[in-house]
Formats: sequence, C-alpha cells, structure tokens
Amino acid sequence: QVQLVESGGGLVQAGGSLRLSCAASGRTLRSTAMAWFRQAPGNEREFVAEITWSGGATDYADSVKSRFTISRDNAKNTVYLQMDSLKPEDTAVYYCAGRRLGVNSLSRVTANHDYWGQGTQVTVSS
Repeated sequence: QVQLVESGGGLVQAGGSLRLSCAASGRTLRSTAMAWFRQAPGNEREFVAEITWSGGATDYADSVKSRFTISRDNAKNTVYLQMDSLKPEDTAVYYCAGRRLGVNSLSRVTANHDYWGQGTQVTVSS
C-alpha cells in the first residue's frame, strides 16, 4: 500500500510562490498516477492537477493552468506541485492523491483515487 505525506504549505502573499511536495512510502510511484486536489472551507474537494505514472501526460484545472506545474521524481518517490502567481482564491487545504488503476490515463474524479495524504494548508493573503 502507498502512504502519502504532503509538505510545503504555508502563508504567502498574493503573487508569491510555493512548492508542495508529496512523499510516498510503500510501492513505487512508477505504478501510480498522482494528483493534487484542494478543498476550501464550505466547498467540495476539487481537482487541481494530475500526472501519469510515467510523467508523460498532465492535466490541470482551468483555474490553475499556466500558474501551477505538477511533476514527479519516481526515483525519489515524490510528487511536486509548483504554484506560482498565487491568488487569494487558491487558499485551501491541498491533498496529494494516488491512483493505481488506469495509471497511463488521467482522471479528475475524486473517487477514482485510492490513496490520500492528510493535506497541507495553503493560505494566500491579499
């Protein structure tokens, strides 16, 4: 089984940057598609970005395209989310998620993901 731990969240001013990391233990990430989701208070958990197991394809929510970049280093069992030009509406708890079915494809569906971290808080001030 895969265990995920997020880090890198914090408080940043609008226009700033943060880099989130998701460290995995257990089975290698070479067999796991990885994604980032986020959830703000009172809102549904929403898709942010996903990357296939090989890193050959990525997908982004429209709200973060051109600002966020997902990447992975399978040798280090780590997935990253580089967040630039942050906006106050990006404020949320960010969750790392893994999916072990259809790992060569992409999915934005929360329920399709099997493994979840505990989340890391990102707060963007005006």
